[in-house]
Amino acid sequence: MTRKRIFLLTIALLSIAFSWWGVATAQNGLVMRSFDRDNVPMLYVAPKNQDNIPGVLVAHGFAGSKQLMLGYAHTLAHAGYGVLLWDFGGHGANSTPLKFGSLQEYIDVATATLLEQPQIDASRLASLGHSMGSGAVISAAIKDSQSFAATVAVSPTGKGVTSATPRNLQLQAGSWEPGFVKNAEKLLQAAGGENQNLATGKGRELIIVPNAEHITILFRDASHQAALKWLNATFGLQSNSKYLDRRMIFYGLHLLGWLILLAAIAPKLRFNTNNQKVAWFRSFAGLLVAPFVASGLLSGLDGAIPEGSATRIELQSLGGLLVGGALGVWFFLAGTTWLITIWNFPRPKIQNLYFGLGLFALLWLAFGAMAQVVWLQWWLIPSRLLVFPILSLACLPWFLASEIVQQNAGIIKRIAWWFCQSILLVTGLIVAVSLVPSLSFIYLLLPIFPLVFGVLAFAATQVNDTWTYALGSTLFFGWTLAAAFPLAG
Repeated sequence: MTRKRIFLLTIALLSIAFSWWGVATAQNGLVMRSFDRDNVPMLYVAPKNQDNIPGVLVAHGFAGSKQLMLGYAHTLAHAGYGVLLWDFGGHGANSTPLKFGSLQEYIDVATATLLEQPQIDASRLASLGHSMGSGAVISAAIKDSQSFAATVAVSPTGKGVTSATPRNLQLQAGSWEPGFVKNAEKLLQAAGGENQNLATGKGRELIIVPNAEHITILFRDASHQAALKWLNATFGLQSNSKYLDRRMIFYGLHLLGWLILLAAIAPKLRFNTNNQKVAWFRSFAGLLVAPFVASGLLSGLDGAIPEGSATRIELQSLGGLLVGGALGVWFFLAGTTWLITIWNFPRPKIQNLYFGLGLFALLWLAFGAMAQVVWLQWWLIPSRLLVFPILSLACLPWFLASEIVQQNAGIIKRIAWWFCQSILLVTGLIVAVSLVPSLSFIYLLLPIFPLVFGVLAFAATQVNDTWTYALGSTLFFGWTLAAAFPLAG
């Protein structure tokens, strides 16, 4: 091994080790307990050696999980709060399919569980929720206004607020999510406008978090600290905590470390199975039309069978996942269209299977090993494992076509291909959602696709082998879809 690769390997291992140290130190001084209650996966986070502390329920949004809300949990727990998080039905590690009318049942179970914790002062309770979870905590606080002294609604979806209920309502929205800003403003108006009458329970506040959209707002200090300040004012607490949640920075360092590791070992993964060049015109033409063909076909599939028919295909819950199954079908249609356009199918070798699995394992560890304890339920429960192979198979044509057209391309050309893929993929999905409104949640995920495909583009540059990359990346992407989207009923 050359000195350069030894250096890269050393930097990679140090980065990975340091990132795990950083995430571990964020838990110093905290109690973290995972358990199930009434088949609901829960996580309790609280300061060590403190009693008679306020309790806070923290509810995630659609396609979220308890891990996604850990930034709030860490910030509040370091400041002296006991926090309970859980997975709604069909989300994260909860195998019970989601029923939107059952959200209150989860709030009731979570409230009872939080009150069972010996550290919690039952007379001082509050709630915090994001998106779908914000609607759930607002409704719960209206229904039982005496139990919850304050409610924080991030990217709010609730309704029914008045000048008196819920008590001490703080609304938050990111400046890059205008729809939720507008809804927050409507809620604020219905709640009587801003005021600081927290002693009477009529406090109202709207926080616009700058440069944040529907997902990144969850990782912003401005959001965490605003919620903490509001709760401290409600309960009359003076917090000495200087904790700022930096776990996502360490997560990024962890991901970078694994990618550097890939760069160090990449020569061992190269086989150059495709030496046939595809004409530039056919390559780009395929990419240009594929997303729109897929969106049109998906729309046709949605309307092919009349509403109410026993054999109607419900795209929103296709394949046992809400939205995620339809997204897998979209990638299959787009990828197949692209493959037909370029009409070049390199012959795989048996070694590609081994090295493709190796690439999948590396990407799995790079992206998900730390995500499990930072922001995403990465370990798949059995019902999610069942859909993982199907989603992976559906995504294979796209990743195979993507690497065929980029085989042996230089770094500049690969960056150009990544940029074009990102633009056309996002545009195609926007068209798909406009044609099939039941998939509108995809709108909120659009900023994520260029980031994920950027990571995969780097892997493709290092591996530079069609089938190794196609197998490794499609297994990784299929696993990601299976982990992220809610289970359907």
